[in-house]
Amino acid sequence: MRPKPFRPQAFDAGNGEGAYVRDQTSGLVWHRCHLRTLYADTDRSQVVYHSNYLRYFEFGRASLMRDAAYAYKEIEASGFVYPIIATALEYFRPLRYDDAMHIHTRPGTLERVKLQFDYVITHVPSGELVCTGFTRHCAVNAKGRPVGIDEKTLHLWAIFPQ
Repeated sequence: MRPKPFRPQAFDAGNGEGAYVRDQTSGLVWHRCHLRTLYADTDRSQVVYHSNYLRYFEFGRASLMRDAAYAYKEIEASGFVYPIIATALEYFRPLRYDDAMHIHTRPGTLERVKLQFDYVITHVPSGELVCTGFTRHCAVNAKGRPVGIDEKTLHLWAIFPQ
C-alpha cells in the first residue's frame, strides 16, 4: 500500500530557528534535522542497512530535545532514563551512500510512564518518503524502576507546536 504523501512546508514556531515544518497532508508539525548517510551505514547491496534507520531516529530525537533546550544528557543527569521498549519502521525506498536526508521527529503518545516519538525520513534531493516509524520509551529511575515522566519532558509535549 502506498503511503500518504509527506509534503513539509517551513513553519515558524516562534523561536527563529527554522527547525520546524508542517506536513501539508496531515497538518502535523514536525521538527526537522539534516543528515547524510555514511559509507559505513551501507551493506553489501549498497543501500543503508535496515537497523541504521533506528540510529537516524535517535539523531532526530536528540536534535529535537537539544533544540527544545533540554538535551537528553540533562534528562539523565536529573535521574531519569528512557530506554526503548518498542520500535516500528516501515520502509518505502532505500537510501544509499552520501544521500542527504531530512529526519522529521515529533512527540507522539504520552502515558503516565511511557512516551512515544514519531518519525518520517525523506530523501532530500527527490523529497520522496524513505521510511516512517516510532520509538516507544518507558521512564525509569537510576535503579531501573518505572517512574512518572519528568516535568521537563512533559513540558516539551505541552509546548510542541501544533
